[in-house]
Amino acid sequence: MDVTALKQEIIEYSKQIGIDKIGFTTADPFVELKNRLIRQQELNYQSGFEEPDIEKRVTPALLLEEPRSILSVALAYPAKMKVRVQSKKGERRGIFCRASWGVDYHRILQDRLNKLEEFILAKVPEARVKSMVDTGELSDRAVAVRAGIGWSGKNCAVITPEFGSYVYLGEMITSIPFEPDTPIEDQCGTCTKCLEACPTGALVQGGQINAQRCISFLTQTKGFLPDEFREKMGNRIYGCDSCQTACPVNKGKDYHFHTEMEPDPEIVKPKLTPLLKISNREFKEQFGILAGSWRGKKPIQRNAIVALAHFKDETAVPELIDVLQKDSRPVMRGTAAWALGKIGGDAALNALIEASEKEQDNEAKAEIEKGLHLLK
Repeated sequence: MDVTALKQEIIEYSKQIGIDKIGFTTADPFVELKNRLIRQQELNYQSGFEEPDIEKRVTPALLLEEPRSILSVALAYPAKMKVRVQSKKGERRGIFCRASWGVDYHRILQDRLNKLEEFILAKVPEARVKSMVDTGELSDRAVAVRAGIGWSGKNCAVITPEFGSYVYLGEMITSIPFEPDTPIEDQCGTCTKCLEACPTGALVQGGQINAQRCISFLTQTKGFLPDEFREKMGNRIYGCDSCQTACPVNKGKDYHFHTEMEPDPEIVKPKLTPLLKISNREFKEQFGILAGSWRGKKPIQRNAIVALAHFKDETAVPELIDVLQKDSRPVMRGTAAWALGKIGGDAALNALIEASEKEQDNEAKAEIEKGLHLLK
């Protein structure tokens, strides 16, 4: 087997199937990453969504028998909408982050990796392969950096020279000993714009993030949002792009290579008040294709309430009162109570006074008291 020739064939084929960049690295353990992950665990900086077994995250040999190399792939996604919709009084809108525009990227990347697997196995039937995207054991970013896709930015994203950090990443472990590519030298230099732009100070220092403070993580939680973060959420209902939009490398980067990644503005920048009463079926029909739908409607609805408070949208008061009085979920009732306190007005005050006498859930009751305190 001519591995050098096969590598070139794979690179050419990857372009044909819509992979924007591909890199190759060894299947050696990720020693430096292991130390970082242990430190993150000690500091309680992890989100909890990661693979819990650190050894699996850093040891390809635990995932595939006798691995020899890893292929890293990157697909560029759009940074701007071709069609814009306006958020205005009475029709305030939330926003999904760019990584949740278009069809769920897990599906898109897995499709490309499946095609790549078929191509390789047709050439080398005895080869062993294992692909993964985001939810796999390996760190997509660590693989991409070692495979020369880009460097690890201070915002903890992989930054490519061609597409900035607006790329989806995936990888494939193989038993074929491909020649590794050369990693790209860090080009962040002394720039700290992403750290300065982070709304919650989640970027502790360049290259280190406290996921527990990251708005992207917080939008995916299901309980009550901690008070200190509510004001900083703005109209984000899923994810956060602040550390990406602040990055100078990303300036002017906007690629529309893949039709399935194109955002529908009515879906990725939806009106907020209709979200408050959306059924599970309606949510799945409208938002099911998005990566941002994976946690279900509850976090999105709670975030929509926080966004309405951010806008101080008086026209939403009747809907918020309805949530306060009728929603079966304490998190929704309580968050609506806090939002009514932020927006204010006699109707909000009367509804909160009435709710304070009827509410049985202690956490929701505490939120009603917060709302009343804000009004008084």
